[in-house]
Amino acid sequence: MRLSTRNQLTGIITEVTHGAVMSTVRVQLDGGDQIVTSSITRDAAEELGLTTGQRATVLIKSTEVAIGVD
Repeated sequence: MRLSTRNQLTGIITEVTHGAVMSTVRVQLDGGDQIVTSSITRDAAEELGLTTGQRATVLIKSTEVAIGVD
C-alpha cells in the first residue's frame, strides 16, 4: 500500500485499552522510549486485530502542531 502520509513512525504496541466506543492504543517507537498514544474507534481496533507486542506503523497527518513550554 502506498500512502501520501509522510510522517510514518514504526514501533511495538505496548497497550490497547477498549472503551465502549473508542480504543486507546500506545505504541513505543523504534530506537527509544518514546510512546505515541492514539485514540481510534473500537470497531477499527478490533477490525485491525490490534494486540500488545504487535508491530505497527503510526501515521501522523495534521494541519496543526502545538508546542507548550513551562
